[in-house]
Amino acid sequence: MLEINDLYVGYYEDLHILRGLSLTAQTGKLTAILGANGVGKSTLLKAVYGFLKPHSGQVLLNGTEVTGTATHELINLGISYIPQQPGVFKHMSVRENLMMGAWTFQKDKDRIERKIDENYQRFPILHEKQHDHAGSLSGGQQRMVEIGRTLMTDPEVILVDEPTAGLAKLLSEEVYEMLVNLRDEEGLTILLVDQEIREALKIADYVYVLELGRNKFEGPPSDFDDLEKAFWA
Repeated sequence: MLEINDLYVGYYEDLHILRGLSLTAQTGKLTAILGANGVGKSTLLKAVYGFLKPHSGQVLLNGTEVTGTATHELINLGISYIPQQPGVFKHMSVRENLMMGAWTFQKDKDRIERKIDENYQRFPILHEKQHDHAGSLSGGQQRMVEIGRTLMTDPEVILVDEPTAGLAKLLSEEVYEMLVNLRDEEGLTILLVDQEIREALKIADYVYVLELGRNKFEGPPSDFDDLEKAFWA
């Protein structure tokens, strides 16, 4: 379980983007973070993942405080991050991209091969295209490579920032299906930031809506049937 308690975070010492934000991502569930542009959704993920140091508040992983922990240490503790912008190495093969996810255990060749094989079983198209340049893949397949690379480290929690940004609707549906499978079949805890409100509500177990760096609403997706009331009241 990932818990955020009374978090204050900003890019400058005297200017907070997050102002007392609190939320919980339950184990094995998909928790969605929604809200307008600029309310602090991506800032939250960066603070959890160690890219930004909180000014105050706590981040807890399974009851242990990890606030401000370095990113490489968080990876070893079981937290991984998929950024909004596509992050494949386009001129490297699919297999080489997956291997980049093993940098924290790069000397353990047996483990690397085992994790790559697991990804090929998870995403058969990546096995078929393992020697192709990642840049030649479709947008949805590139997202598969990114997710597969993230899973090389056996994370418990995945932070996902707008995974379908810039993708066509059909490819977006593939990405959402991947996230659902990771939750339902592999039991991963997913904290999802998304602008696609209706799509996020379809797959989320619990939802938080932010406004100006604070909690505005929270509840199960069924509480957000009236989107106009929820987001613009």
